[in-house]
Amino acid sequence: MQRSAIGYCETVPELPDVEGFRRVLADHAVGRRIRGVDVLDAGVLRGVTGPELHRALAGHQFRPPWRHGKHLVVPLTPSRRQAAVLLHFGMTGSLHWATDADRHRFDRVVFRFAQGELRLRDMRKLHGLRYAPDQAAIERVLDKLGPDAADLTAPELRDRVADRRGQVKPALMDQSVVAGLGNLLVDEILWRARINPRRACTQLDAADIRRLHARMRTVLRQSVRAGRVPPRPTWLTGRRDDPSGSCPRCGTTLSHARVGGRGTTWCRLCQAR
Repeated sequence: MQRSAIGYCETVPELPDVEGFRRVLADHAVGRRIRGVDVLDAGVLRGVTGPELHRALAGHQFRPPWRHGKHLVVPLTPSRRQAAVLLHFGMTGSLHWATDADRHRFDRVVFRFAQGELRLRDMRKLHGLRYAPDQAAIERVLDKLGPDAADLTAPELRDRVADRRGQVKPALMDQSVVAGLGNLLVDEILWRARINPRRACTQLDAADIRRLHARMRTVLRQSVRAGRVPPRPTWLTGRRDDPSGSCPRCGTTLSHARVGGRGTTWCRLCQAR
């Protein structure tokens, strides 16, 4: 049996993971006629039934997908109404391209092509798949989101974060503020920017915002290239799961606590303020 181009996610999917899933879909499923849609577990569907999804997609083709934050939008052709499939991978979702018949127990929706299958895999089914019959339906979902983190400018970041009440980490993780950042990314960005995750947004000055934006761009660029937030030893991400892990920059034992309800890792020396 043969497998190829498997998109996977060992941690909660964030912007770089979804960008990786976009590449899997673009490289293997775009332009191929959808023979059928097998809904193996309707619990992953949102606002559409299995038979409705099959009727809407069978015989059509996927056009090049695009991403906004953690959402993947997959337009269909031919479609006069600009219909699309919207995917959100929640905490455990992923996309896989496969050329064998050995499906995984957590495969929930399978798009069948003559050359193989595109499989939506999701253990916990917290978000899932929507069918948008037109552009207005797409906008109703995406309008709730802030600008995509990868496209955010420094002035936009200042306008969206600097005057908010509350702490900087929860603000950056709020998808209505900035779309695409999750727990690993935010901790990594704040560590690189030397900003304490509990710091009040109103305490960020212009230099803090510029540094935060610059580190955000660097982390996103390198993570997108890797298809995930890479657990490298020179990254905070590579040390955070070790209870006695030390800061890659200064060697101080890392601190662990909950900030904004999320498990958070930081260096009390490098991120003193």
